This record gives sequence, structure tokens and C-alpha cells, in this order.
Amino acid sequence: MDLRAPLQLQAMIKSMTDVVLPALDPANQMAQEQAQLILGMMHLMAVRLPMEYHYDIDQLKRYLALAGELQETVTGGPLTNAALETLVQSSLSGTDCLTRPQVSPGDLEAAVLDLRTQISGLVEALWQDGEADCRAVAGKAVLAAAKEQILRERAWFVPQGWDADTSAIPAIETLIDFPTPPGQTGA
Repeated sequence: MDLRAPLQLQAMIKSMTDVVLPALDPANQMAQEQAQLILGMMHLMAVRLPMEYHYDIDQLKRYLALAGELQETVTGGPLTNAALETLVQSSLSGTDCLTRPQVSPGDLEAAVLDLRTQISGLVEALWQDGEADCRAVAGKAVLAAAKEQILRERAWFVPQGWDADTSAIPAIETLIDFPTPPGQTGA
């Protein structure tokens, strides 16, 4: 048995298609629907798995940019200042993660999750004791970052068919700077 996820996913897809789905009672609509959803998600995972690392790199870069913007504009009381200091430390760790040669996918994911947590913590603190002007600036920065993140997430899930009109959604490969494999043209 091969331990690589892409081959395992292909085997699971084949098993679901050839064995499990035909064995389900056609009258059991819930089971049929759930099996189709599982099969669709496995197809998506098989297609997107090679991009996950690049997605995480992109996400970490974007969180670092948002953290930098917030660090430059946010001031407030003790809660805000403590959250800012924690965010500065997480930003340093995130930057180190990006510059470290051959960073592991686990370290990259941990840096992304840590920065997301610290940015959220700063926003919460800012609304408790931050300056009112800073709240407006931070709110705009967070909403702009969220808009970009939602676009990437929608692009990621395009193969699932959830969006009725995908004409305005760029290919995920272009949004995360995914390298085109040799011998292939761009996305």
C-alpha cells in the first residue's frame, strides 16, 4: 500500500464509486446525498492537496501584512497594548517560519493559526480599551483582509459547484502564486 495521500484518495474515490454508492439503498435519499458529498469532497481534496502548502504560505504572508498594518495603527489601553505585544511576537515567529529553509507544513500551519488567533485577540482588546479612531482603521483593515480571504476560499471550492456564477472568481492558482508545473501552461 502506498502511504501518499493522493494515491490513497484515488483508491478511496474508486471504492466509493464502485462499491459503496452502488450498495446504498436508492430509497435512502439522506445516505445517497451524504455519500455524494463525501465523494465530492474527496475529489476536491485530491485536486487541492498539492496546493495546500502554497495556500498556507500565502495565508501566512497575508496575516503578517495585516498584523503589520494593525501594529502601525493601533493604540489603546493595557489590554490593547498586551495584545499588541503578543501579536508582535507572533509576527516575528511567523516571519521566521517564512524565511526558514524547508519549513515543515505543520510549522507553517501552526504559524498561520497562531497569527490568526493573535489578530483576533488584538481586535477584541481594541474594542475593549482601544482608541475609537483605531477601531475604525483596524475594522477597515480586517474587513479588507477578510474580503481577500473569502475570495481565496471561494476559488478553492469552485470545483464543488457552490457558486452559481464563477466567472468573477479567479483561479486559485493565481491567488496563491502556485507554481505551474514544467510543461504546463498557466491556469
